[in-house]
Amino acid sequence: MSDHARINMRTPVFGAGIWHFGRYVDRYATDGYGPPVNTVEAIALAGQVEDLSVVDLTFPFDPPGLTVDEVAGALKTNGLRAVAVTPEIYTRRFSRGAFTNPDAEVRRAAIELVSRGAEAARELGCDYVKLWPGQDGWDYPFQADHRQLWKFSLDAVGELAAAFPDLKFAIEYKPREPRNAMVFSSVARTLLAIEEISLPNVGILLDFGHSLYGGESPADAARMAISRGRLFAIDVNDNYRGWDDDMVVGSMHPIETFEFFYALDEAGWDGVWQLDQFPFREDSVQAATDGIRVMKRIHRALGAVDREALQAAQQAQDALAAQRIIQNALYGSYQG
Repeated sequence: MSDHARINMRTPVFGAGIWHFGRYVDRYATDGYGPPVNTVEAIALAGQVEDLSVVDLTFPFDPPGLTVDEVAGALKTNGLRAVAVTPEIYTRRFSRGAFTNPDAEVRRAAIELVSRGAEAARELGCDYVKLWPGQDGWDYPFQADHRQLWKFSLDAVGELAAAFPDLKFAIEYKPREPRNAMVFSSVARTLLAIEEISLPNVGILLDFGHSLYGGESPADAARMAISRGRLFAIDVNDNYRGWDDDMVVGSMHPIETFEFFYALDEAGWDGVWQLDQFPFREDSVQAATDGIRVMKRIHRALGAVDREALQAAQQAQDALAAQRIIQNALYGSYQG
């Protein structure tokens, strides 16, 4: 049996962003869709989800003053590990940008916040620090010098990666929101930035929903990142393509979700299968349980794909034959 075949048979590690278990607020329900949930409480909720092993933690922890040791204790109590830390460089303080803010002091504050988050990630034994500079970009034509935004972004990420060579930094790209246009907006643009930064510990976190929303094929985006050795992590969810709805995995695009995981499997990528769902009106523990259940079914279906037949269909670019093969793996053979 080949090494790749052993990877295919290994049960994935399932994770979730800790925000999955938090309080949700939007521009209508400004009082929130539920009561406030602090970091320790969210960890306790995550601990109730069967088969959930790791979490991505937002930083700073909530409430202020909560220590790394206290977070580590909560994780241990609930049988979880911190896979990543996500510094909150997208809050009101950074509403005009984090790495690209026109105020040099605010840009420096963003770098310092990420640095403190990286130190916490190091103490917790995380796999990576996630960078989601959602406020870095522009809203109107002529608002900014695009060359300057690009330089600010690359300089900041490069400085952080050089300062923490023992940690990985995973950039999560997204086409828009909260800015109308974001600096790191696509897999190709982010890979170009990483190439210019030219440090081995900078890579991509590929959010399935962001890729859909951006008009990409998530499977193709994954292959592009993997081919350059830069796919550090994934987040999975689903949406209607018109917005980043962060719905339960597979609820809208099951075939494309399966193609995404097939691409990962075929490449031998064995990272965490991580949820980034926003259950505004649903029970957060149940939504995570259901998302993992879908991913477990996908993992099982990967073993049912007739790969030789699929390869032949793809070589011929026979869309209908390929669809039949995939449908048989996902749903079972047609007996009509």
